[in-house]
Amino acid sequence: MSAHAEEHFAGSNKLFISIWVWLLFFTLIEIGLAYKPMATHIMLTILLGLSIIKAALIVAYFMHLKFERLSLVLTIVPVLVICIVLLFVFFPDSFRSSKLRYKFQESPPVAPTAEEP
Repeated sequence: MSAHAEEHFAGSNKLFISIWVWLLFFTLIEIGLAYKPMATHIMLTILLGLSIIKAALIVAYFMHLKFERLSLVLTIVPVLVICIVLLFVFFPDSFRSSKLRYKFQESPPVAPTAEEP
């Protein structure tokens, strides 16, 4: 064992509070988007982008990966890429099944029929 302990920078309270404020800000934007009328695909794209940014901030600062050695980061990034690629494998099936869903339509008015005696 080595005679001296290796010290790692774990961040300051000011840094973590500022990251927390950014996460809160992004969350408020996400909540505000729920009340703003816009196209679904645009809203989902924005929400997905904000969620990726929030996840990166959490992993980098609160899970301390920003302060870890490069080898640890290099083990996490390929796993993330593999997960994203596996998600793209299932996208064609979800697009195909979207055409199979029941679409709600108003039925045309039915003409009254004459009653037989």
